[in-house]
Amino acid sequence: MTDMQGYIKVVYIREPPRLSKPYMICGLPGSGYVGKLAVDHLIQELNAIHMIDIYSYSFPPQVMIRQNGCLELMKNSIYYWSNNSKEVLLLTGDAQPMTPEGEYILAEELVNIAERFNTSMVFTLAAYITGTFVDKPRVYVTATDEMLLKEFNDKGLATMDGGSITGMNGLVIGTARLKGMRGVCLLGETSGYVVDAKASQAVLRSLLDYINITVDMNRLEQRAKDTEMIIKALEQQMSKGYIQGRYEEVEKGKGGELGYIS
Repeated sequence: MTDMQGYIKVVYIREPPRLSKPYMICGLPGSGYVGKLAVDHLIQELNAIHMIDIYSYSFPPQVMIRQNGCLELMKNSIYYWSNNSKEVLLLTGDAQPMTPEGEYILAEELVNIAERFNTSMVFTLAAYITGTFVDKPRVYVTATDEMLLKEFNDKGLATMDGGSITGMNGLVIGTARLKGMRGVCLLGETSGYVVDAKASQAVLRSLLDYINITVDMNRLEQRAKDTEMIIKALEQQMSKGYIQGRYEEVEKGKGGELGYIS
């Protein structure tokens, strides 16, 4: 267990494995739950092993009730998976920190953990908020260097060439770059209105294509279909003016294209 100025605690659930150069893939709660859905799907389908829990005073002051009826403090967790040729660290969590200080401290600790395992590259999975619904979400990319960015451009991903990435999804990659580590943020196009499994699916497919890992996508595919039904229902309500006020509020904040990314 480590303790950063009493602010954060890292608890190893089991003895760390010996990994050579794993990828670290981060998916925390944010707009549309785009990243969290993707990483939680990977954890489930790969039967990844729970290794680390991270607690912080900057997480929301509440406890989570788990499926077994027991409660525990909010936390982030890291799982690992490996076969003979591939290794990954998978970060998921109940929340992002509520304060800027908490976000920076957690981002630095995550990159420190990545360094401990000699991580070859860090990925964060996030949402690109547009305020409008789309049938086929595009995936945007930003990276720590131009050569890495070109590798994703060559696979058909659009470059994010402006705006900002708020919260942990941006800070983890920024901190990785500061420490000389390569990093990528993949952002799925989403309205920002709903938990968007379609955007999550698009981001996950782009990630898996790059790191050359195959997983069963059926469960996420079903969630994407559920998302599509919700979106259609919302579009019908919008056409009748039921939630027009909320829609106009987002549109006015866009200024042509939204700058807030998470």
